Amino acid sequence: MRVDVALTPAAVEASALAGATALVIDVLRASTSMITALANGCAALVPVAEVDEARRRVASLPGALLAGERGGDPPDGFDLGNSPLEFTRPRVEGRTIVFTTSNGTRALIAARPAAAVGVAGFANLEAAADWALGQGRSIVVVCAGELGGRSVEDEVCAGLLVERLLRRRPDAEAGPAAHAALEAGRPYAADPARLGQDSPHARRLTSRGRGPDVAACLELGRFALVPIYRPDVDKVVSPYR
Repeated sequence: MRVDVALTPAAVEASALAGATALVIDVLRASTSMITALANGCAALVPVAEVDEARRRVASLPGALLAGERGGDPPDGFDLGNSPLEFTRPRVEGRTIVFTTSNGTRALIAARPAAAVGVAGFANLEAAADWALGQGRSIVVVCAGELGGRSVEDEVCAGLLVERLLRRRPDAEAGPAAHAALEAGRPYAADPARLGQDSPHARRLTSRGRGPDVAACLELGRFALVPIYRPDVDKVVSPYR
């Protein structure tokens, strides 16, 4: 088997995804929000690329919530933003959430050609590695990045994920970008929370009062759940449903 990393959605090649398992990473904050929502009983998330599309979709789903962000803040009329701390059990249990973000939902959509698509972050790193290997295919880790560019926190998370994959499958072949991510992740292996200072995105969020979000997103192993994106129904769901 082979392990590859795409450092931005634009770097994803459909040919590499064909027949492979994809893991999509958007550490700050979409991955963590989706993991948290499903762990707290959300029925499903509907990922969409654009705000106007999200508004149209929620209008066709009675009882659904509208969540997401642009520029870090929820657009007008949204029920929730993109803070994992907002996706509490009383707020989301049993609800479908139409979800659009600047980076994460677009990365999910870019991964659609894969045979299976999961969502990974620091919050579920071990579970994500186990789930991906359990699919029995080559693995492509897709970093959402930031506004089309690379993101240090996504690359570090991808590197720590690659380390776990190779530790479990030492016979796996790692591509050049996977090796680069592995090196990016090494300095943070013992303490990903240091990214709160080292990541420009994390610093911006903290300066806008989102420090608790950053801390939650950088915490290792909070959940054992891997959200699964099912393009056939266009929903992100819990593997336990």
